[in-house]
Amino acid sequence: MLRKLFTIMLLGSFCLLLSCSNAPTLKTKDANSISVIDFRSKVVNLEHPAKRIVCLIESALSGIYMLNSESKVVGISSNVYSEDVFRYYAAMDKRIESKSIPAPGNWDFVNIESVITLNPDLVIIWANQTESIEALEGKGIPVYGVMLKSISDVYKEISDLGKLTAKTTRADSIINFTKNEISGYQHIISEKQTVKSIYFSWAQGLLETSGKNSMVNELIELSGCKNVCTSPDEHITINKEKLIEWNPDIMVMWCNSRSNIDKIFEMKELARVKAVRNRKVFQIPSSFLCDLWTLKFQYAVILLSIWANPDKVRDLDLKEEKIKMLKGLYGEKSIKLANE
Repeated sequence: MLRKLFTIMLLGSFCLLLSCSNAPTLKTKDANSISVIDFRSKVVNLEHPAKRIVCLIESALSGIYMLNSESKVVGISSNVYSEDVFRYYAAMDKRIESKSIPAPGNWDFVNIESVITLNPDLVIIWANQTESIEALEGKGIPVYGVMLKSISDVYKEISDLGKLTAKTTRADSIINFTKNEISGYQHIISEKQTVKSIYFSWAQGLLETSGKNSMVNELIELSGCKNVCTSPDEHITINKEKLIEWNPDIMVMWCNSRSNIDKIFEMKELARVKAVRNRKVFQIPSSFLCDLWTLKFQYAVILLSIWANPDKVRDLDLKEEKIKMLKGLYGEKSIKLANE
């Protein structure tokens, strides 16, 4: 009886051992691998921090330079070479100054073959460029899709880029710097402040504006003011009658070398609008310094705060604030940027 029981136990142990030997081996996640969720709600997986990045979004490129990861960039948007941001990037990077970094596309067009030739391990592109994304992912190239609609999106993008380039500590640092700066400005303007109404116009024309669900609206509210445009639309075209009806205290125009504020003061139909009557029409001076889709939106907040309540922020020196912002976001590269 004992011999029979021993035999059964021995057979059971042998079967268990055989079963374990045939079980699938569990793969452990590589310590260097990275996973983030982009703005398409798509998981982007990298086997290691990105070493060769093609970035076809200028605002994201700005974030990469803030993270001190510019050496990993092997391709950029063609817009960087053709717009007024060029001189800033040229000051930071000799490769851009000499226009030696390939530019295989932009927000409108992507040369897929040119991108593939650069052998990237990460491509950063707008999330709505679906055909290009499908083509790139079809070639096995990881794509991080971007769609920025709020300031929280800006923070997310920087945080994700920090993970994708192994610069998480730096990403956290510049995000916290921006939040602290904004908090400081709000503290200054919060006491006994008269809330001013602002009308914001885009470079496309005086009557192109943004409503409540927009970065512009967040910008205006952060400066302690209110947006006269109550439409929920991110971008809307109005008529002059509506602008006159809104009667804003201040008008702010996005930077445009072709625009002329004096022409607005000459418009007889706008003569009774408070902003025109009181000569409170201003223009954002630089798309690079005030880029609403980067952490530099903080500088635009300062400008609006000064224009709306100059008495409250009279101790703020714009030049000093610009230098402090650039140093906080770009580190040593800010020395070159401050002179631009």
